[in-house]
Amino acid sequence: MAQAGSGDKEPWNEETKSKFEGKSRSEYLDPCQEAAQRSIRCLHRNQGDRTMCSDYFEAYRDCKRLWIEKRREQNKKNGSLF
Repeated sequence: MAQAGSGDKEPWNEETKSKFEGKSRSEYLDPCQEAAQRSIRCLHRNQGDRTMCSDYFEAYRDCKRLWIEKRREQNKKNGSLF
């Protein structure tokens, strides 16, 4: 079985930051989309058995948590509320 977190890069880096700040308000950007897709593929491979994909779910949650923390830190530095 492949490692759930293999090949992951930090979700909030300079590239993601510039994409996020340059997008229109109606456009959705999720730097953790790759981790989300891996967890969904795991569910399909295992006929919906969530217990078999817990590593993938955890990798996605960790990615989202890190991304949100980094965005909050950046917003604090910029004096932004959101």
